[in-house]
Amino acid sequence: MKRLTLILAAAFALPAFAEAPAKPEKAVVCAACHGETGVSTQPIYPNLAGQYRNYLEHALHEYRDGTRKAAIMGAQAAGLTDDDIKALAAYFAAQPGPLYTPSVHGK
Repeated sequence: MKRLTLILAAAFALPAFAEAPAKPEKAVVCAACHGETGVSTQPIYPNLAGQYRNYLEHALHEYRDGTRKAAIMGAQAAGLTDDDIKALAAYFAAQPGPLYTPSVHGK
């Protein structure tokens, strides 16, 4: 039983040792609005850090093909390849996202 517990503990601990994806070169453009690590400093730009990888991939594909409408993002995504999109999504998904806790007393 102890051996099974150790094997299970090791199996679930493996993702913690995985290396974070390298910062893609094209992330420099994203940083202008979304922040260096995907945490925006302006409330009009969404945070990318900590988002689900598949959500980011779908959003970028939709901006690129025009099914999701946003003039700025459509123009930014137009030149991205599928590999660019995967790399950007993996990078921003791996970044620690900001914790948002709504104020209880409106402060």
